[in-house]
Amino acid sequence: MKKIMIINGVNLCMLGIREPQIYGGKTYIDLQNYIKDECKDLDVSLEFCVSNYEGEIVDCIHSCYFNHFDGIVINPGAFTHYSYAIYDAIKSVNIKTIEVHISDIENREEFRKISVIKPACIDQIKGKGFDGYVEAVKELIL
Repeated sequence: MKKIMIINGVNLCMLGIREPQIYGGKTYIDLQNYIKDECKDLDVSLEFCVSNYEGEIVDCIHSCYFNHFDGIVINPGAFTHYSYAIYDAIKSVNIKTIEVHISDIENREEFRKISVIKPACIDQIKGKGFDGYVEAVKELIL
């Protein structure tokens, strides 16, 4: 059984409240439940981490190494655009990581089009809503 960590960064805890016209009306708990339900028939163990603090996300990434995770799905939120600390953490653990975004960051504000995280990841999935997370999990367990 593969162990996958799902990491959500800054403001993802506000799903359902924050800009529902972009992110939809479902909550962070709905996101967790959706991923669990969609992956229940897969040979995978899922754990979740959500934080508005960059250092806590880095600690979560590091814990994946020490706890022998097989993959990481990460939506860093706004940290995507400037967190070299998260980039370095992903590079340091040498665990297959996929960056996910609920919205299509390529079709938003100019600053959102830049991901400093993407080069540390094996893939980036954007604009597929909650389904992007499930797609990432499936890609990691292949």
